[in-house]
Amino acid sequence: MGEQFAETHMRRPVITARAAATFEPVGRSVAAARTFVRDTLQGWGLTDIVDDAVVLTSELVTNAVVHAGTTADVVCIRADTGVRVEVADRYPEREVPLQSNGGHHFGNPDREGGRGLLLCAALAGRWGVEYTATHKQVWFQLDFPDRPAGTRAAGPALPSSALPIADARVRVGVVQVDSSGLISAWNDDAQELFGYPPEQVIGKPLTDLAAWPHTPGTGTGVAEALLLSRWEGSYGIRGADGRVAPVYASHLRIRDAEGEPSTVCLLVRERERAVLQSPMRGANVDTADTSDRGQATDAFEVFIGSPAPDDLDGLLQRTVERARDMLDGDAAYLLLATDDETELEVRASTGLPSARQRFARVPVEAGTGRYGSARMPAVHEDLSAVPGAVPLLVNTGMRSVVTVPLKVEGRLTGSLGVAAESPARYSNEEALRLQFAADRIALAVERARLTELERLRRGSLSFLVEASDLLAGTLDRDQTLALMAQMTVPTLASWCAVYTVADQASEPELSYVLHEDEDRIDGLKALLMKIDPPEQVPTGGARSWSGPYDAAHAAALRTSLRSLSLGDSARPSSGPGASLATASAVGGETVVLPLVARNRVIGMLILGKPTDEHFRQENLELAEDLSRRAALALDNARLYSERTAISQSLQRSLLPPEQPEVPGVEVEVIYRAAGEGNEVGGDFYDLFPIRDGAYGFAIGDVCGTGPEAAAVTGLARHALRLLAREGFGGPAVLERLNAAILDEGARSRFLTLLYGELWPQHDGSAVLKVVCAGHPLPLRLRQDGTVEAAAEPQPLLGVMEDLELYEQTVTLDPGDVLLCVTDGVTERREGTRMLGDDGLIDVLTTCTGLTAGAVAARVLRAVERFAAEPPSDDMAILAMRVPEPADS
Repeated sequence: MGEQFAETHMRRPVITARAAATFEPVGRSVAAARTFVRDTLQGWGLTDIVDDAVVLTSELVTNAVVHAGTTADVVCIRADTGVRVEVADRYPEREVPLQSNGGHHFGNPDREGGRGLLLCAALAGRWGVEYTATHKQVWFQLDFPDRPAGTRAAGPALPSSALPIADARVRVGVVQVDSSGLISAWNDDAQELFGYPPEQVIGKPLTDLAAWPHTPGTGTGVAEALLLSRWEGSYGIRGADGRVAPVYASHLRIRDAEGEPSTVCLLVRERERAVLQSPMRGANVDTADTSDRGQATDAFEVFIGSPAPDDLDGLLQRTVERARDMLDGDAAYLLLATDDETELEVRASTGLPSARQRFARVPVEAGTGRYGSARMPAVHEDLSAVPGAVPLLVNTGMRSVVTVPLKVEGRLTGSLGVAAESPARYSNEEALRLQFAADRIALAVERARLTELERLRRGSLSFLVEASDLLAGTLDRDQTLALMAQMTVPTLASWCAVYTVADQASEPELSYVLHEDEDRIDGLKALLMKIDPPEQVPTGGARSWSGPYDAAHAAALRTSLRSLSLGDSARPSSGPGASLATASAVGGETVVLPLVARNRVIGMLILGKPTDEHFRQENLELAEDLSRRAALALDNARLYSERTAISQSLQRSLLPPEQPEVPGVEVEVIYRAAGEGNEVGGDFYDLFPIRDGAYGFAIGDVCGTGPEAAAVTGLARHALRLLAREGFGGPAVLERLNAAILDEGARSRFLTLLYGELWPQHDGSAVLKVVCAGHPLPLRLRQDGTVEAAAEPQPLLGVMEDLELYEQTVTLDPGDVLLCVTDGVTERREGTRMLGDDGLIDVLTTCTGLTAGAVAARVLRAVERFAAEPPSDDMAILAMRVPEPADS
């Protein structure tokens, strides 16, 4: 015994590295401690024992910071024989393990906080507990596995039939990603695998090419994996043809010559994962010691016994990979049940083609093409004998499968399956083993799923609020269509199309098309124009539509056959590339959402995914909510557009027709109606021929604005023309118009009106006979710059029944200007200031020598510049000028 002690003393391990950290007594410290140990051991290059160390540290730190409620000191010590991890807390209460004849017994391993010492006994080479008056320290040591010299990992010799299958030429894509996540290197094999030459991808983020599991906002994706010191797993790369290529990747984070971090990514086809996959970690147990340490703990059971990570996608992907490795399968998958347990949705898989990837859905109930074995464990020895029993495995080459349900409190939450290419691989024993593992992981998966669902629902609520604000902010139909598409692409779908229906008897019309890749919009639009639109179904909910997929693939096939039949010399310049690109763009799931507003189908919203991709149920529910809001906004825009068109058409009918040419007189009219969408208001003007050599003109202002004022405007303008052409003079015309306005009763409005007759003379002058009924007086500008009123005020119309009006004669000499305005000009205000008659006279004084058009424009400019706010009243300006002989 003394010799043994001396030998042990002489072989005391030599410490080569040490790392320590302290963690506060809060729940998040457990995850931080796991990260600390993982990063430390990976930094030391000890990847073989990382998983065991992380599991044990997680349990011991949980006991310290959660159950004991004290800080935890974690120390990692690397020696020449192994790694020692010490976890100390400030709760020195002693708990002595109970002894039994069969060895150590630590109580129920599933009770809270009761797995730490059990796992130490199962996984560690040596472990122990040390107590002081103030501290308790639990330590464990993981020995380095024995390997032949120069060998990191080795496996037994296998017969040729048991070796993994690969292509004749195995290609390993080598991609280097810099510290910003941008591709800095891309080898020839990567170009062959994905179709991108280096110049197309260098400088672009690798995440732009990743198809899954790179889903923003739902968990760890490729971007996060690139930041880890070492990562290995599966994801998809979208090739240049639009198809998703499942790959198996091994990432290693390094520093370049300048000290900048970067990541080297090795990529192979998923079916060739054996080229890169790290060998399975065997149980670190000495066979001679088995009787003392009890039964070896299965690697998958150790994993599911550890706290579940917050990342649902990461948890599910690790679960299927561990399940496949545990049962030595060729593929594995995990499906999660919808809330009503009627469908299962693919959330993670490994070893299956991309068509079986994320968010594909199958019904739960039994039947052909349905997942009848979802609610109970099942073993299928040969799927060729029961085709369609497991829909996900159709045409995958898998022959045998074992499936088990995931249940929480008796409710179906998911299904876990492992499949193999050979028949009769699995028995009830494997089913029970997998069911035990599924029972242990089900609660963790459900918790992570509910956490993700809550996060998605909060994001959905924020999305719908923003969408509602945007849709409510416009009443323009085209803008509403554009907003509908832009809110769905790329947030909910890869491409979108909107069909609108004018009325029940009309066929749907393709109104808007959008794709996340702008180069594919034209091809997608041309494809949709060639096929019949989907059937109009008023019932809510998304329904599948295969029209684009069928048409695109038929067109691609025809183009390919045509190009082959023409031969290389006569092949079309475009080739089948464009058709294939369009086919891949619409090759995934396509759904139709009806746009229903006011109990009528007004259109359809089409959402699509590229090849082999599916919608997740939560996104479809969000799209249904969006479609209801968008339908109402689109219908409001339609109604507004129709009413605006009707209003503008009626208003245009109230405007005078084309302005006649008056020989020897320049005439310019400027008219501005106040209010959005108004072309006619309470102010109006008119200029029309009465008879040979005589022209009538009028400018007036009806009390108020809007449709009621516009109605009186139409009455006045038509009455003036009719009465003047019947030969009545100015006073008689206005007196009869006054009677017509009073006949309107409660709808009548009082009216100020300047009416006159214009008589051009042979000597170059013009004679005017005017009647000013309550209107701002016309102003005459002479050649010398003097301004004077050209008429006297008289009573306005629409107030008194008996009016006695008279007309006044004004002669405009060559160079003179007659300016007529409504009160929208003179009553222009800013605060307490008003332009007024004096301000208008001052402006007109500066217009000597200007043409009629220049005079009207200068007056308008002066009105607009008088105040910062836009005019709030209707405004009309009528300028008439007799040109001087030199002007003609």
